[in-house]
Amino acid sequence: MPTVELLAPAKDLETGIAAVNCGADAVYIGASRFSAREAAGNSLADIAALARHAHRYFARVYAAVNTILRDDEIDEAVRLCHDLAGAGADGLIIQDVGLLERGLPPLPLVASTQMHNHTPERVRFLEEVGFSRAILARELDLDGIRAIRRATALELEVFVHGALCVCMSGRCGLSYAVGGRSGNRGQCAQPCRRSYSLVDGQGNTRVAERHLLSLRDLNLTPHLGALVAAGVSSFKIEGRLKNRAYVMNVVGHYRQALDRVLAGQGGRKSSSGKATLDFAPNPDKTFNRGYTTYFLTGRGAAVASPDSPKHVGEPLGSVRSVGRDSFTLDGPTALRSGDGITFYDRDRQLDGSLVNRVQGARVFPRKLGGIAPGVRVFRNHDHAFAAQVAKSRPSRVIAVDLALSEIPLGIRLAAVDEDGVSASATLPCAKLRADKPDLASADIRQRLAKLGDTEFAAKRVDLAWTAPLHLAAKDVNGLRRALAKNLAAARAQARPTERRTIVPNDTPYPATKLDFRDNVLNDKARAFYRRHHVYDIEPAAESGLDMKGRTVMTTRYCLKYEMGLCPREGRAGQTAAWPEPWFLLDDEGRKLRLAFHCETPACRMEIVYQG
Repeated sequence: MPTVELLAPAKDLETGIAAVNCGADAVYIGASRFSAREAAGNSLADIAALARHAHRYFARVYAAVNTILRDDEIDEAVRLCHDLAGAGADGLIIQDVGLLERGLPPLPLVASTQMHNHTPERVRFLEEVGFSRAILARELDLDGIRAIRRATALELEVFVHGALCVCMSGRCGLSYAVGGRSGNRGQCAQPCRRSYSLVDGQGNTRVAERHLLSLRDLNLTPHLGALVAAGVSSFKIEGRLKNRAYVMNVVGHYRQALDRVLAGQGGRKSSSGKATLDFAPNPDKTFNRGYTTYFLTGRGAAVASPDSPKHVGEPLGSVRSVGRDSFTLDGPTALRSGDGITFYDRDRQLDGSLVNRVQGARVFPRKLGGIAPGVRVFRNHDHAFAAQVAKSRPSRVIAVDLALSEIPLGIRLAAVDEDGVSASATLPCAKLRADKPDLASADIRQRLAKLGDTEFAAKRVDLAWTAPLHLAAKDVNGLRRALAKNLAAARAQARPTERRTIVPNDTPYPATKLDFRDNVLNDKARAFYRRHHVYDIEPAAESGLDMKGRTVMTTRYCLKYEMGLCPREGRAGQTAAWPEPWFLLDDEGRKLRLAFHCETPACRMEIVYQG
């Protein structure tokens, strides 16, 4: 009976609490420094507050300390890890193996996806050197995940929703090469979302100013059951820069979808309590670039989002007619006042407007420029839905059975929650029989069940006494509050925790040579790899390497395939008309050379920085 975790991003304390309340089994959050999302740092006090809230439901908090580190940062990073343990973090997400050479706190370690966790050999190595979990490469298909599951007992974490890095495992040097902002240091400038022109080897522009490296967002909702069956432990939602509304909506969606899968396959979630939402989650309603399943079921599904890296929105239809200050669509309109619309103008640039009002079939936008008959219209802001989520107050409660019984000196109220944790409270009192037994029993049941100001909800209330007693309302309320306090304390004692201490060993690493993409930036990391029999180690790009002529990105995404020009698909003749090598040129004149490896079983495209 597999235990499965739904893992949500937390930009900040408010977002993390909302994620837990919407049903997340765990959240991941960045500390004040050394997080791969520098713009999403949080104080120790906020992380401690999030942990206190999450732990009420046996939910976990993982702290991301997943940048690569300079030699002068190692000591500070280690101190931060100990502070995070003291704040209540349940695990540390790390990338830099130099930390393993120091005295880390005895928390489970999670191997960041930037460690390129894409083969059984690499993941098994992580297990042997002390990691508890590996975040798998997004490029893996189901067979690859199953192969890793067979090779290791390590917990396997898989991205199921959100933005995709076009580079394999996110090990991208492009941002650093073009502007000195390193994704490995939490500062990615997202050059993959920029506009590029595709130029062939003779200087001919084949594609002009498109977002040729921009991918759609991941959405694996239809494949959750297959992933559970493949042995995935944690289902991760990407988005530590996303706001509260986005996280609530997406977590609510995946909680419901995953619960349906677990009910059918006999699994269970890893935390306690049932989340109740006062809105119907719909991931189409919040930011996305269109969806893809990437390579989970093999190559074939659309992957790229070349028209725009922005949130285009839900398709509504095409413009049928345009008036002086309004337009109509070719079908019934779902638009309302306050909605946002987008459309592509004649230059294929994304434009948009707000809707001022809707009168019958006519839509009156704030601006009409660019809207013409035949133009497709999308809604990228559903005002009513956004307002509903903004004011939403989801609740999450732990089911308890209550039993009131007599004891020699009064009464006792006992509780057993859904995890089997029990507690009780007593009330010394005189045992006066109630004049109206039925009314007294109903009143006491009602008062005992009023657990609304706690994380508990009464599933059943048993009154095990010889005859109904007369009890003052204030005494019943006080007894209930005392029980809730005692049960919360009992749960804190019973909360499952894991402690793991790293014991250094010399297990051979599954490679004998490392290049700059393996992100070795400090002496401790070099010492780690040498102990594991790797002696040819190139330093990370961030050590100051000249990036010209280097492969700054390797990806399974292939422009030839995406444009219908794949030679393996029988279209070699079409690509022959485009002399190679191909180049991407950005709007500042920088050039990236494309190298295609069509002969490899899984196919690869490399991007080489030309300057």
